[in-house]
Amino acid sequence: MNQWEGIDEFVAVAELGHFSGAATRLGVSSSHVSRQVARLEDRLQTRLFYRSTRRVSLTEAGQTFLQHCQRLIDARDEALQAITDLGGEPKGLLRMTCAVAYGESFIMPLVNEFMQQHPQLRIEMTLTNQTLDLLHGSYDLAIRLGRLQDSSLIATRLAPRRMYLCAAPSYLARYGAPHSLSELPRHNCLIGSSDTWTFQQDGRELPIRVHGNWRCNSGQAVLDAALRGFGLCQLPDYYVREHLRSGALRALLNQHQPPHTAVWALYPQQRHLSPKVRQLVDHLKAGLAQRAEYQQD
Repeated sequence: MNQWEGIDEFVAVAELGHFSGAATRLGVSSSHVSRQVARLEDRLQTRLFYRSTRRVSLTEAGQTFLQHCQRLIDARDEALQAITDLGGEPKGLLRMTCAVAYGESFIMPLVNEFMQQHPQLRIEMTLTNQTLDLLHGSYDLAIRLGRLQDSSLIATRLAPRRMYLCAAPSYLARYGAPHSLSELPRHNCLIGSSDTWTFQQDGRELPIRVHGNWRCNSGQAVLDAALRGFGLCQLPDYYVREHLRSGALRALLNQHQPPHTAVWALYPQQRHLSPKVRQLVDHLKAGLAQRAEYQQD
């Protein structure tokens, strides 16, 4: 017995609300659709629809079954398409999301470069600092920074990410540099999206709540305030690397630098074989690695 029998017919009827519409969508007769759904109900020993002369509606069991069947059909179609397109030209719409500042400075230039190479591809990028739901938002790909939460999504590490505690020489000339974590409360800390900074002590992560007279949920704004000598900041390497190299900022308490986190590509499980997603992820990984190598020279 084919376990898929009746699934496509059931989903079509449930989505369209009648057998004739389902028959038109599937290119078969209404009687065929009716027979397949009836056989499916017999196999399941469960009624899936309430039937009337004009319309059908889902039972409670039918509503539950529909959600599972829609995911099954999506995964099946995605798998078939992935194998068909394996090694093929990326094309069609790719919807993705990334944090604003990192997306503008690092991801979008690489995405634009990728689009130049693959003109049949269409991109919709949402730059936001909110964590969007990829599944319900129908996103193919998300670029996330830092440490990942447990997730049903597939994650690929694109690049390392290192956090630095630093300050401008002008601030250090006035207030001195902290020599231990216990001295942080004496300093003005420039607070970005969180007032808890992470460090490492005795091989363990140590979160420390910091205080200061300045707060803004923009990394670029935190950087500007630090360069002006307002206080200490803790920012990722891609904000401060060139300023540390030039001497405009000084790294502090390097012995307590937190463990490396990363830049991640996240995507729903059924997207990982899609040529457009797979090839873009590879392009981002190579581009970010090249940039890091260039900046270390």
